[in-house]
Amino acid sequence: MTYTRNDKSSLSEKDFQFICDFVYERSGIVLADNKREMVYRRFTRIIRERKLTAFSEYCDLLRKKPEQEENYFINAITTNLTSFFREQHHFDYLKAHEIPKLLKDNAVNKRIRVWSSASSTGEEPYSLAMTFLEAMPNDIEQWDIKILATDIDSNVLETCKVGIYDSKKLGDLSEDYKKKYFHKGLGESNRNKYRVDQKLTQLITFKQLNLLHEWPMKGPFDVIFCRNVIIYFDKPTQQELFARYYQMLKPGGLLMLGHSESLGDFQQYFDNVGRTIFRKPY
Repeated sequence: MTYTRNDKSSLSEKDFQFICDFVYERSGIVLADNKREMVYRRFTRIIRERKLTAFSEYCDLLRKKPEQEENYFINAITTNLTSFFREQHHFDYLKAHEIPKLLKDNAVNKRIRVWSSASSTGEEPYSLAMTFLEAMPNDIEQWDIKILATDIDSNVLETCKVGIYDSKKLGDLSEDYKKKYFHKGLGESNRNKYRVDQKLTQLITFKQLNLLHEWPMKGPFDVIFCRNVIIYFDKPTQQELFARYYQMLKPGGLLMLGHSESLGDFQQYFDNVGRTIFRKPY
């Protein structure tokens, strides 16, 4: 069956299946048939940017030059939907329970490590930084706190590093948070833009990382956020990733998943301490 929008371009079943296979092999992301509409829209933009006339032409380019096109293609096809303090209960748990616990447990080395493993455009790691600053405003200078923020998409990581957001992105942030952690742009062209304060950026390191490839960091981490990304992988890949996250967590460390995600069979290795909040046993 051919998925057709107009006479000039159509997405054949063969091309759609090739795209699904290519994305899965390179990133582990599963594109089911219900993603066909999304693939069509983004694929249309790709062939327009590459000045091609048909989906099949770009499929041929992927076959001939996969390494050259992989990064560009994965960036274009992946979804990056996020917001500041998305799934607020995770940050509330950190502030009320986990950070006070870490201040006691890590009092000797004063070291805390957090990993935002699918950081998208940066709202999650910056929300984590704000949470730590709010929870320990008088002590943070005496502690070695690092937040590692990784994503497969190099484009969104650039947004993270620049740290400039449209006023709509700040959404429901309180005026107090905006004043404490953001600087409003000056001039007509920047009046609706905000830059994150240096006290947030100095806590975060941004790195590109494909979760299916080698993880160069050593860990261990006190907290790992892996939210709303597991749903894009098939079950075997999910279980493989959970095993790797387990190894990266220190005993007693937390793993945070998205609201529609679960550990599946790997639940037996964690204690459930909250809504999609799981602790590696000591």
